[in-house]
Amino acid sequence: MTGSDIPSSFRLAYVPGVTPTKWVRVWHERLPHTALELVQATASDAPGLLVDGAADAGLVRLPVDRNVLSAIPLYTETTVVVIPKDHVATAAEEVSLAELSDEVVLHPLDDVLDWETETLPGRPAVERPATTADAIELVAAGIGVLLVPQSLARLHHRKDLTYRPVQEAPESRVALSWPEAEETPALVEEFIGIVRGRTVNSTRGRAATPQRPTAKAKDKAKEKSKGKRAGTGGGSGGGRNKPAAGRKPSSGGRAGGQSGKRGKPRGR
Repeated sequence: MTGSDIPSSFRLAYVPGVTPTKWVRVWHERLPHTALELVQATASDAPGLLVDGAADAGLVRLPVDRNVLSAIPLYTETTVVVIPKDHVATAAEEVSLAELSDEVVLHPLDDVLDWETETLPGRPAVERPATTADAIELVAAGIGVLLVPQSLARLHHRKDLTYRPVQEAPESRVALSWPEAEETPALVEEFIGIVRGRTVNSTRGRAATPQRPTAKAKDKAKEKSKGKRAGTGGGSGGGRNKPAAGRKPSSGGRAGGQSGKRGKPRGR
C-alpha cells in the first residue's frame, strides 16, 4: 500500500477510560505520512460516529450493533467500587456485591456496566446522576458509592477517594470497531494489525509494504555484482571460456592435453 493508495488521514474514535497512546505511537512509526486523528466520544455516542462516517474506526465498549458494525474484542476490564478513603471497605482487598447491600449505589445515566434492573446492588439514590463525573462528586460528598470499570476509576482519580475490585459484578469489554463492509478498508486493516501485535512485515489481511534496502544490504549487493563481473572476464573467472574462433571444442577431452579417445592396447 503505497503512494496514492494511502488516504491522507485516519480518524480513530475512543471512549473515556481507553488509552490508545501505545497504538498511536506504533502507527506513527509505521505510517509516518498518514495522519491519525483522535476523536473523543462518549460510550453511547461512539457507535453512531462510526455508522455516520465521522470516524473510520473506534475503540468502543461492547455491545455494538453487529448488523452495522464489525468488532474485535480486545480486553475485559475489572469492575471496582469507588469509595471514600475512610470507608470501612478499604480494609479489604476486594468487595462482594452482598457487602454493598446497605450502601446507596449511584447509577449514572452514562453507566457502561450492563446491569439487569433486578440485580442492581445496594439501595438506589433519590436521583440518578447525569454522568460518571457527577457521580464521582457525590461519592466524594459521602452520598453513595459507585461501581465502574477500573479505567474510569483511574480517569476520575481524586486524592480523597480510592477503589476496590468487586466480585461477581458485570464487566465492561473494550473492542476495536468499524463500519461493516464487504472489504475492510486498508487503513483499518493496518490498525487491526497494530492492536493485535502483528509485525511490520506481516502480510496477513493486507498487502506487504515494500521495505527500503539498508546500507548493509546495498553493500552486499555491490560485492555480489563485482563478483559476477569478475567471473565473466578472461581465463581465471568462474565461467567457462568460449572456444576460439575457427576451432572446434574438444569432445570430452581430459586435462593435460590427452585426446578424448583411448589408445589401442599394446600387444603382448
